[in-house]
Amino acid sequence: MKTEATRLDPPARPGDSESEERIIIHGGKPLHGSVRIGGAKNAVLKMMAAALLSRDVSVLSNVPNLTDVNMMAEIIRHLGAKVTVGNGEVIIDARDVQDVEAPYELVSQLRASFVVLGPLLARFGQAKVSLPGGCAIGERRLDLHERGLKLMGAEVKTEHGYCFASASQLTGTRIYLDRPSNGATENIMMAAVFASGQTIIENAAQDPEIVNLADFINAMGGKIHGAGTYQITIDGVKQADMHGAVFDTIPDRLEAGTFMLSCLATTGEVTVEGANPHHLYSLISKMTEMGAEVSIYAPDTIKVAMRDRPRGAEVTTLPYPAFPTDLQSPIMAVMAAADGTSIITETIYENRFMQAGELRRMGADVSLKGNVAVVKGVPRLMGAEVKSSDLRASAALVIAGLGAEGITEVSKLQHLDRGYEHLEEKFRSLGANIWRR
Repeated sequence: MKTEATRLDPPARPGDSESEERIIIHGGKPLHGSVRIGGAKNAVLKMMAAALLSRDVSVLSNVPNLTDVNMMAEIIRHLGAKVTVGNGEVIIDARDVQDVEAPYELVSQLRASFVVLGPLLARFGQAKVSLPGGCAIGERRLDLHERGLKLMGAEVKTEHGYCFASASQLTGTRIYLDRPSNGATENIMMAAVFASGQTIIENAAQDPEIVNLADFINAMGGKIHGAGTYQITIDGVKQADMHGAVFDTIPDRLEAGTFMLSCLATTGEVTVEGANPHHLYSLISKMTEMGAEVSIYAPDTIKVAMRDRPRGAEVTTLPYPAFPTDLQSPIMAVMAAADGTSIITETIYENRFMQAGELRRMGADVSLKGNVAVVKGVPRLMGAEVKSSDLRASAALVIAGLGAEGITEVSKLQHLDRGYEHLEEKFRSLGANIWRR
């Protein structure tokens, strides 16, 4: 008797709320079809912060409807801006912003919101932003943020859980980052927009989201050059020269990567539309090594076909343009059922193997030692009840469930909803038997 379309209601587990939503997946079905990728969450959040630099109205388009976007909107509203989110747009009127304090109860819910420090300091000469607190995947240090601002002449101190920064006038200088930190690059870059003279950031983060941010600031009247390379140059401008802008968000390379990897897990054929292949070459190279057929149709279409069981591979996460840490969890889900042994070395976050324990519940053979995971592929994963621990681990569990035999139930969806819009609907359009209840 077929049960594929039956929605099973398992008994509540200890500690679970009866009202908690879950994703149910009846796996083992190859994915086929096309899916369109939305705007990049990690770009939108930083551009929303950058809108504070202008005493005007800015409009961001191609914006996904995510909890992180709505939380950043709440933080900016708290500072005095008028923010409208909807219909794929964010409209930010920053003319009446006066508050320079981002409190703990808001910042603690969205670590990325710490980047309001730079634009607030640039515009008002002072900022008080809560330290974000702990993070499930590991420490996100703020030392480079503070050192960069101090080199520009700011007084920066940390007291009672807050970062206080002040400067009557920031001065351009040369700043070398010990590591290419995204957050530090973004905060320093935004703070330098109104600095006197020229600021040069050496060993800057090169991610596409950094480029999108710089281009948006330039559209508002800033003068930033070199974004996307190891050296970014910011020539200071006057506040009066800044204005609002209408700007488009780049595609979300991490959402695109999630759908591409799901094709490997289900030995299907998926066309990803609206993606930028140039942002995904490290993933495309690794997928090809694992046996996938990847075709690129410029400028924004990638077709992935997986005819057989994927092969094991070695992956080391490093800053862009190397393999992204945000796709480490999803690729582990593929490796768990690959032919052979895979080795993953995680160099960005010290605690980003949290998905391993849940994958073991599905039959995966994963052993951890420090920052290295050894994944011995099994013929097939088996459906199980699993819980998300963070955003990308959530995606990994969904991918695993799509390729697994039987029913997988993923809970703690608040993590997933931070970074994926209409994920179940998109997978259903590819033929997956997946629903939320």
